[in-house]
Amino acid sequence: YLMGAVTQNSEQFGKQYFWLLAISATGLIVLAVLISINLLRLMRQYRAGIAGSRLTVRLVIMFVILSVLPVSVVFYFSIGFLHRGIDSWFDVRIEQALENALELSRTSLDARTRELLNQTLIAADDLANASDIDAAVILNDLRNRSSIDELTLLTLSGRIIASSEVDPTNVLPNKPNEAILLQLRQQRSYTGLDPIGDNGLHVRVVVNVPNDDDTAEERVLQALSPIAVRQSTLADSVQLAFAQYKKLAYLRTPLKYSFTLTLSLVLALSLLSAVWAAFFSTRRLVAPIRDLAEGTRAVAAGDYDKRLPVTSHDELGFLVWSFNDMTQKISRARDEAKHSQQQAEAQRAYLEALLERLSSGVLTLDTRHTLRTANSAAGHVLGIDLASRIGHPIEEISVEHAHLGLFVETLRTHLADGSHEWREEIYLAGSSGRQILFCRGTLLARGEAGQADHLIVFDDVTTLVQAQRDAAWGEVARRLAHEFKNPLTPIQLSAERLRHKYLKTMDAKDAEVLDRSTHTIVQQVEVMKEMVNAFAEYARNPQMRPRQLNLNQLINEVLDLYRGGRAGTQFKVLLDPELPIIEADPGRLRQLLHNLIKNSLEAMADQRGSRITISTRCVGESDCRFVELRVEDRGPGIPEEMLGKLFEPYVTTKPKGTGLGLAIVKKIVEEHGGSLQAENLSAGGACLLIRLPVVFVALHAVASIPPQRGVA
Repeated sequence: YLMGAVTQNSEQFGKQYFWLLAISATGLIVLAVLISINLLRLMRQYRAGIAGSRLTVRLVIMFVILSVLPVSVVFYFSIGFLHRGIDSWFDVRIEQALENALELSRTSLDARTRELLNQTLIAADDLANASDIDAAVILNDLRNRSSIDELTLLTLSGRIIASSEVDPTNVLPNKPNEAILLQLRQQRSYTGLDPIGDNGLHVRVVVNVPNDDDTAEERVLQALSPIAVRQSTLADSVQLAFAQYKKLAYLRTPLKYSFTLTLSLVLALSLLSAVWAAFFSTRRLVAPIRDLAEGTRAVAAGDYDKRLPVTSHDELGFLVWSFNDMTQKISRARDEAKHSQQQAEAQRAYLEALLERLSSGVLTLDTRHTLRTANSAAGHVLGIDLASRIGHPIEEISVEHAHLGLFVETLRTHLADGSHEWREEIYLAGSSGRQILFCRGTLLARGEAGQADHLIVFDDVTTLVQAQRDAAWGEVARRLAHEFKNPLTPIQLSAERLRHKYLKTMDAKDAEVLDRSTHTIVQQVEVMKEMVNAFAEYARNPQMRPRQLNLNQLINEVLDLYRGGRAGTQFKVLLDPELPIIEADPGRLRQLLHNLIKNSLEAMADQRGSRITISTRCVGESDCRFVELRVEDRGPGIPEEMLGKLFEPYVTTKPKGTGLGLAIVKKIVEEHGGSLQAENLSAGGACLLIRLPVVFVALHAVASIPPQRGVA
């Protein structure tokens, strides 16, 4: 604005120019500092990879380009236009025209002045010899004959003698000043343009009046003639325009510099303002995007409660509001999913606890026969670690454990058939004997992938079947003992009566036949009585009389009966001195030990230098829960086909015997709540292992009599 008025009021512009420069420089410095701060911040954000920094760089560059290009173009053409415009103001022809107009005005005024001077000189000659009294009439006559508006006759001292004016209302004539009178005293006439009050410019001519009388006071004649208003206005206009032109001509170079500097300041302020505005606008534009990126990272990290501030109501504000709404819904869905997961985990824990406490083995297999889950009972029933097999095909079990091949093959057969439900009883033959598994399978519901798992539940019914078989054998034995025992006594008595009555009366040959026959009958009746007694013993349920006893001491008492008996037989005794007191029937345990030792001795009947090893120890996970009795011999061992039915009645490998010894041992062990297992030793021979539970009240009671160790 000030630059636009510099040509009209250059003096005011000169006063304010310094302050304008200072204010502009201050603005430039402030903008430069703001831009530098924003630029450094942007560089740090860009190097740190903060969200929105790359977009900020692109937007700032775009803003700068959009502002620099048009402003630079305008600046370039403005500078050229101003320089050419300022140079056009000072054209030589314009200056010459102004000078010619001024000269023309001066020439016109000079002609008017010379004409008035001539008229005044003629009038002065006419007044040369006129008296002061006649001067007024003469002056009036001279004015009427000329174009002079006012004629005044006065002395050199300034005293007015006579005056004649066109305007009769003007009483006092205009007197010349002392400078004019001084010039006349020097005998020089005066011509000039003087303003006369409010009447405008007048041509003033003052000349000396000739006088022949040297004694008379010298007189001068003044003539005033007005200049036309139009001529005066034009002359003033030309004079003012010429003066203004000279002034501009003097300021031409400073004007160029001033305009150039001003436009440069405007350019710099515009560019820096645009850059700062770019940073400011970009920061406001990118702030929601940065908040969204931060919120997205928070959501990715699992913070679904993140809420962003909504600072505007435009599209970006709607986007932020949508993000907050999304996180709120995700948070609600997460809480619901977490609650559902907790319920599922609770159900899973419940099912796992239920499965772990089931005595039945539970397996789940997928369509590729891969083991997915297995409870601890399944591994216990099969005798392997199934936890390490999860995720592996079920066929690997049969490769590592050959005795489970029938179990795996049965599962594969039913899974291949695609049966929804199936049941089967499987007989396995392992190192511990025959094992009977009752298996049930079902097809579970199909999942989202369209695949269905198979659930297999199996129980070890070996003990149940054995108990049922033992019960059946017991009933058979009881009935056989009852049915056989009654006729045996009459048979024996009849044979003895025949022998007693007829043996003495018969000849020697017939008597020999009768003696041999009746002796055979009596002998076989005795054998049958022993068999009936064994049956009765097996079938009888004796009254248990348990009491606390020292198993080590009981073993030593029984072994004392066998030491020094059969030649060449040694007893190796390894009894645990920390063995706790158990609660059992001493009589039944003595019968158990007799049967085991007798069975081992019979197994080594054909060997010399045989040895029987008897050992005891405590077994349990964290404390002594069971007392283990182990009896080993160096006999031929147990045939593999007999392991599964070794403890059944009438199962024996010896040519003599009823086969009830081990069956009775098994019955005694079961009466005490224990377990019995038979196995072959790798070095040869057989081993029978018995586990009896330890009563809690006697858990920490230790035998007072130290057990014997060594070989007898």
